[in-house]
Amino acid sequence: MASRGGGGQQGARVGELESMSLEQLKAVKEQTDLEVNLLQDSLTNIRTATARLDVAASSIQDLSLRPQGKKLLVPLTASLYVPGSLDDADKVLIDIGTGYFVEKTMAEGRDYCERKISLLKSNYEQLLEVASKKKIIADEAGAVLQAKLKQLAPAPAT
Repeated sequence: MASRGGGGQQGARVGELESMSLEQLKAVKEQTDLEVNLLQDSLTNIRTATARLDVAASSIQDLSLRPQGKKLLVPLTASLYVPGSLDDADKVLIDIGTGYFVEKTMAEGRDYCERKISLLKSNYEQLLEVASKKKIIADEAGAVLQAKLKQLAPAPAT
């Protein structure tokens, strides 16, 4: 059932596109291509953030298994580590954004990461759906534009 409704909508959209001028079609194609690119950038950012949260959750799990006083390397940046020791094996600082940190227990820290990952995955799926629809519109506008340009092109002299 859903595919029939989508097909009718697609046919109506192609009809609207065919009634547009060449300039309007070019504008629609350029706008939807730009939107698709922006959405793809957002999707990439969400994947990156999800991967970072996965690493954070596994790091919290790893820390919770280490004994108090254990020597370890503490990351200051992505490539700079300093020696340190684990003073409190039950507390972690969670970066909640814009430079704010909250102290939580290991379990609360893992829970926070899992909730954020779930939210990001939900947002990813929604954005993916929007990007797919925009891509279809861009492709349809491109096809109609090509067909109109082909009609306007003079027939080759033989």
